[in-house]
Amino acid sequence: MKRANSKIGDVFSVKIDGHSKKYLQYIVNDLTQLNSDIIRAFIAVYPIDAIYDLSEVVNGEVEFYAHCVTKLGIKLGFWERVGNIANVGKIDHILFRDSSDYGNPQIKISHNWWIWKINEEQRQIGKLEGVNQKAEIGLVINPESIVHRMRTGEYDLKKYPKY
Repeated sequence: MKRANSKIGDVFSVKIDGHSKKYLQYIVNDLTQLNSDIIRAFIAVYPIDAIYDLSEVVNGEVEFYAHCVTKLGIKLGFWERVGNIANVGKIDHILFRDSSDYGNPQIKISHNWWIWKINEEQRQIGKLEGVNQKAEIGLVINPESIVHRMRTGEYDLKKYPKY
């Protein structure tokens, strides 16, 4: 069994298919959302067997941010730690959203949204409008769904309402 340890700055390699990989980095904990790990996933795709300068990787374009349990991703084999880079980027612009209607299959479009920035209080805003529509889903996402989004560009979450 793999030893599941992670710390802020850790960079992980994620197998996308038999020929390619992407990277993600553990950047901070969010006390607002269960003190969970926050990762940033990078958009660039690399050949599976190539070795890259991780300081260049973490300066690449970020595809998305998410709450997750990085240790669980290691333990379950969804990603592997490949190094640690102190540069975790800026976090003050990252915005998350959640809906009190999550899990209710009868509600397709929610008007009961909450938004927050890392380690700040959640604010109930009702309808999700403007820049708030760009906020990342703020649930603690399971590792398999993180990899699914890295492969396809969207989560495989069921019953999450639209705006």
